Amino acid sequence: MSRPWKTLDQRETADGVFELRQRDIDDFLICIDGRVLMNSRESRSEEQLGVQTCRGLAQDANLLVGGLGMGLTLRAILDSLQAESRVVVAELHEVVAQWCRGPLAALSGDCLSDPRVSLRVGDVADRIREAAQTAECYDAIVLDLFEGPHARTDATRDPLYGSQAIEHIWNALAPGGVLAVWAEARAQRFESRLRSQGFEIESHRPGKGGYRHWIVLARRPVD
Repeated sequence: MSRPWKTLDQRETADGVFELRQRDIDDFLICIDGRVLMNSRESRSEEQLGVQTCRGLAQDANLLVGGLGMGLTLRAILDSLQAESRVVVAELHEVVAQWCRGPLAALSGDCLSDPRVSLRVGDVADRIREAAQTAECYDAIVLDLFEGPHARTDATRDPLYGSQAIEHIWNALAPGGVLAVWAEARAQRFESRLRSQGFEIESHRPGKGGYRHWIVLARRPVD
């Protein structure tokens, strides 16, 4: 018989009420207004997102990760990178970073304490636009957000998945760099927008059986 969920923390944010719940040593939920956003025991796609992003990256790779969540994608990235690499994490909600430093620290191997990691509280879309307008380029940009691209995404103006945002991402990536995106279901229109920009695409559902999310990997060709 499953234990009842215990609310560890609850915070009001501009996006709604965030909650962290736990019922076992490694069984956590992050919810907003009662809606489950992430379950620590259903993290296969997030972990694979991190692992597959890092395939073929240089030893001194420079990464931008949008969305911290429970730190499981970040942990997979750190475990796949060399010591010379650098990872900037953009997380919109400070409370999520507090949880990752507190009750979720053991779950992610205390990922925010890794010396390769720099945390920026704010919108990852802003970080991407800044990089696109300067000489700063990333070898990989990872979007592991609570909501991925979907059929209702504004094809032009969505700040992360629309065509204008995709152009910013292209300019923020070094030649050969990769954009890695988590999605609840396959987003073929988003993939089409990526191809129109010039990206080389692969997408798949990690694992076998059960409920599986999608990973999109979009590589900017080497000039």
